[in-house]
Amino acid sequence: MERFTNADCAECWRDPATSRAGPGVTVLDWVLPGAQGDNAPLSAVASPDGVLRLEAHSEPVPSTYSLKIRSVMPDAAWKKSVLRVARGLALSGYIGASIELKPIPAKAKVARVTAWLALVETLPAGLEGSPVERNLVRNVFTSNWNLHKTLSKSEQNHLFDQRSMSVVEGVGIERLMVIGWLEDAKGRILAAAQSVCSAAL
Repeated sequence: MERFTNADCAECWRDPATSRAGPGVTVLDWVLPGAQGDNAPLSAVASPDGVLRLEAHSEPVPSTYSLKIRSVMPDAAWKKSVLRVARGLALSGYIGASIELKPIPAKAKVARVTAWLALVETLPAGLEGSPVERNLVRNVFTSNWNLHKTLSKSEQNHLFDQRSMSVVEGVGIERLMVIGWLEDAKGRILAAAQSVCSAAL
């Protein structure tokens, strides 16, 4: 579930009718730059990444709010493949993050996929009047992967990307996680994963 909120619309953030995620559903909250620029009520958390996300699906930028729900739809060739994402420690305004698919599905019907990795901050319900918990997208990177590439004997049967992602000032580091997914050229999600960090015992 992806919730897109225009930074001009403070009422959208506080709307009691905001869609809630059910069991087995992962949520991404994108706040889009508004027409009011820095004067928009939600400008402090707005990011152009949400606009790029909509453009990837040829979808318009809403003037208020829009909701997109997409199912993970792998084919039979993906049954033995695992998508894994991870985040590292924050250092000097950056945090390491990675996404990996292993093994590469040998008989995948699609040749190329786009790997998306979003750094999100989990905000509790009630913050700034939000009626729901939110996974606010703070940074994103994408990478194009070739599932049909020929591997040399020295290469492992996996696809992997890692980045140092910038963290804006004021973000709660302890509330950060990463959510990753793979999409084909038609926008179908073939695999998805999120990082889970447990407190030390």
